[in-house]
Amino acid sequence: MAIPKRILRGVENIRTHSGGVDPAYRPYKDYLRIACLEMERARRGKEREASMFRVDAIDIRAQEIDYEKDRLLKEIGERAGDQQPKALKQTAQSEKNNESNSPRQPEPGAFKIRY
Repeated sequence: MAIPKRILRGVENIRTHSGGVDPAYRPYKDYLRIACLEMERARRGKEREASMFRVDAIDIRAQEIDYEKDRLLKEIGERAGDQQPKALKQTAQSEKNNESNSPRQPEPGAFKIRY
């Protein structure tokens, strides 16, 4: 008895209905694309809100910094007029005196470090 000859078939020989729909008429793909676009728009809207919140917080902090800086400068008299505060004048005079002395002498309250 001879073995009957079978035609070997693979996956490519399986009949399906894919591609049977007219490619011009695929409304489900269009609806799916519209849904994806709407979801992306919603996501971007959330990102935009979070970004705007952060920008507003940064602007508020910048204003607080300016206010604090102005307040501190007024306290030391920098913004009061052209006059420098006494502490700044004394510091400037001591720097001039230190420049005139070639070997720098340590101040009485300073500690010395030797290497």
